[in-house]
Amino acid sequence: MWNGMSRRKFPRANYPCNITVKRKNQSDRVSTKTENIGIGGICVVLPKDLGIFAPVEVQLDLLDAQPVVNCDATIVWIVERRQENGKLYDTGIEFTNIKRKDSDRINFIVDKILDHRDPSSSAFGGTPQDEQSTL
Repeated sequence: MWNGMSRRKFPRANYPCNITVKRKNQSDRVSTKTENIGIGGICVVLPKDLGIFAPVEVQLDLLDAQPVVNCDATIVWIVERRQENGKLYDTGIEFTNIKRKDSDRINFIVDKILDHRDPSSSAFGGTPQDEQSTL
């Protein structure tokens, strides 16, 4: 993942949840895992360029045993990454229409991860039991 975007309004945490992104008014969907997440948006690596400033619809499974988050968003930056077998696109997505309760869920997850940056937690190499107590 490209590390050049450090001027964020909201803190982000590395958290690989499931996401589906669909450009508005198109039927093509792309599913992947998030690289990081914050209450303002997410970073994902996509197999195709959806277009800078493109309006998108997002379905985000936070893996917290609650319903999937559905919201509108905008692609705010794209960085092409060349691979031996093609291209990938580090993509920054900003939420534009997210329900307060979903934003609160994301904030809770980010806070827990950032508050518990501990070498013994599974997010940083520990055991699954440690992760359950962390989140």
